Amino acid sequence: MDSSNQSLTGLALQKFKKNFWGVLSFWFIVLLIVIAIFAYVFTPDKTKNANWGDLALSSKPPGFEVTMLTLPNTMEVKSDWTDYFTGKEYTTPKVPILSYRVTKDSITYSEYNDEPSMAVSKTIPLSAYKDSTINKQIIESNYIKQQCFILGTDSQGRDMLSRLIVGSRVSLSIGFVAVFISLVVGIFLGAIAGYFGGKVDAFVMWLVNIVWSIPTLLLVIAITLALQKGFWQVFVAVGLTMWVEVARVVRGQVKSLKQMQFVTATKALGYSNARIIFNHILPNIMAPVIVISAANFASAILVESGLSFLGLGAQPPVPSWGGMIKDHYNYIILGKPYLAIVPGIAMLLLVMAFMMVGNALRDALDVKAT
Repeated sequence: MDSSNQSLTGLALQKFKKNFWGVLSFWFIVLLIVIAIFAYVFTPDKTKNANWGDLALSSKPPGFEVTMLTLPNTMEVKSDWTDYFTGKEYTTPKVPILSYRVTKDSITYSEYNDEPSMAVSKTIPLSAYKDSTINKQIIESNYIKQQCFILGTDSQGRDMLSRLIVGSRVSLSIGFVAVFISLVVGIFLGAIAGYFGGKVDAFVMWLVNIVWSIPTLLLVIAITLALQKGFWQVFVAVGLTMWVEVARVVRGQVKSLKQMQFVTATKALGYSNARIIFNHILPNIMAPVIVISAANFASAILVESGLSFLGLGAQPPVPSWGGMIKDHYNYIILGKPYLAIVPGIAMLLLVMAFMMVGNALRDALDVKAT
């Protein structure tokens, strides 16, 4: 089919598909979104916020393996389909061990310790498992397992891989929420400023200049403290500081388009200003807004990470990449830099992916490009 007969959207899509790094970054983001949504399907630790840990396993290197003994369960563990999205409030208790010995009526084990000579031995009666058929074979097959920590454990003995996967939810969520808020506020203010001009334009630009003159991180901190520390408060605070770029771009685009003949025709037909702005002008200026949104995703992730590093982001026990760096940055000089580097690399890859998608969209939507 002749490309001249295709829509502008089809042509832009074709150009985007030819950008290898843009397409690769797009599918990387899609994959990460799927993993974040079904986080507890992929995490080795199924507890809520991947918060199970044992101080005896503190700061173990990637690939560390240990024998785990499942202890008798005193509470009934209920499974529900929501566990795949929220994690389990309560799981069967377990303990890392160095060795064990099963007798006819009890099991004796030594709790894991870096110094085997200091390991504590404990004994549990087999009757505590509430299984009349329990024996040594059943204990060894059902209650003693080898567990591998692919990315090691953090300073609290929690699985780094699980925390990393669950923590991706915070970064992606703040990207979507902050960008949505910035688009709503920025498009509205930019559209009315560019369309009506005069005092409305002067007021909006004055507001834009005021917000832009304050360092982003300081403004976010001020809004966060005003709204109190919390999960959603951070999202709102970041979104309320990112609308200025959207407003400036939308204002400029609206000012240039409102002089076009199709806008004059809609006015002659008696359409309302709201209908002209939202039905006829805004659909024609979405290309630069989409590009800015991709860049704002990356900016929102970095700002949230900065807030988490300062202790103002997602609060414990909710894991976040910025919080993980904050908890372990001291380990960089203590011989275990991977504790801070792993979440840092994850953040780097996600931000880079959004920036590459933004660059690919910019090239694909550039009507002046040949």
